[in-house]
This record gives sequence, C-alpha cells and structure tokens, in this order.
Amino acid sequence: MARRKENPIRRTTGKGGNYRPTKQGAGMTKKGVAAYRRKNPGSKLKTAVTGKVKKGSKAAKRRKSFCARSAGQMKKFPKAAKDPNSRLRQARRRWKC
Repeated sequence: MARRKENPIRRTTGKGGNYRPTKQGAGMTKKGVAAYRRKNPGSKLKTAVTGKVKKGSKAAKRRKSFCARSAGQMKKFPKAAKDPNSRLRQARRRWKC
C-alpha cells in the first residue's frame, strides 16, 4: 500500500501556483486570491490595482496605500530597491507606483 504525503510541496509559480513570477510583475494571481479566501473565510484580500482608476475612488486609495507601504520596504531593503528585477520593484511597477 502506497503512503500518501500529509504535506505536499507548495509551489508558488507554475501550474497550480498562486503567485505571479517576478517577470510578470510578482504578486498573487486571481486564482491564488480565490484559494486564500476559501481557506480564510471573511478575508478581504484582493488582487493588485493595475488599470486606470478615478481619482479618490476606493481602488485609487488602495493603490496609494500599497505604494506608501512598499516605499517603506524600499527603505528597509536597499538591496531589493536597487535591483530592477526584485519582486518588490516588479510589484511596484505592476501597481503603477
């Protein structure tokens, strides 16, 4: 009888992955957000704000908030801030910070 692994290896990219590769702008995929929300009922996690938004809208405020938080990470992690291919820089580019 074959034994089944209790904790399968979690992949972050590729088939079944919940995170975007760095080259595609980092961050979670729509599918990944849906999976997270299924596991955590009541969660308000959302995907990145990537399109055009009206000034002062909820989406614009979320973007502004993310950009402010990630700017703090840029100070905390200068190595990632200098590397244009880091997940932090790619995510900021995707969010249009």
